[in-house]
Amino acid sequence: MQILNFLVLCVFHFFITLKHRTFAKNVNFNNVRPPADPTPFPNSFKCFTCEKSSDNYNCNRWAEDKWCPPNTHYCKTVHHFTTHGKSKSVTKKCATRVECHNVGCRHHRDSGHMECISCCDGMICNVDVPTNHTNAIFNVQRSHRKSDAHRVTALIPTMLLTTWILFIL
Repeated sequence: MQILNFLVLCVFHFFITLKHRTFAKNVNFNNVRPPADPTPFPNSFKCFTCEKSSDNYNCNRWAEDKWCPPNTHYCKTVHHFTTHGKSKSVTKKCATRVECHNVGCRHHRDSGHMECISCCDGMICNVDVPTNHTNAIFNVQRSHRKSDAHRVTALIPTMLLTTWILFIL
C-alpha cells in the first residue's frame, strides 16, 4: 500500500512540476504589466505600434494594442528629429530580423534631420525612442531557439528529493 501511495505521489508531483514549468516558460518576467488577453501562439509578443506620430508620447499613448504576427520576432522604432533633438516623427512596428539590419543613426543632409533606428525583442520593449548611437541598437535579450532538455533534466533531482522526503514522513 505504501508503494502505491508513493507512486501516486510521484506521478502527481511530476504533473504539477510539468504544469508550472510550462507556465513559467511563457511568462515574460521583464514585462511591467502582463497581457490581459491570452497569447495567440507560443512566444507571441506585443510592440508599441504607430505610423509617423508627432512624438514618442503620442505614439505610445495612441498605440494599437495587438499581437505581432508569427513571422516577426522584434520591435522596430524609427525616430526622425531635428539636430536640436525635437521629434519630427516616430514610427514603431513589429519587425523581422531583415527589417532590423539597418539600426543606428544617420544624418540626412538634404532635409537637415537625424534618423535613428533601433530594434529589440520582448514584450513591449520599444517604449523609448533612439536618439544617438548609444541607444540606436539591435538589443536582443533572449534566444528564439531554446532547448527544453536542460529544464526537464534539472527537474528530476528536485522531484526525486521531494518524493523521498514525503515518503519518509
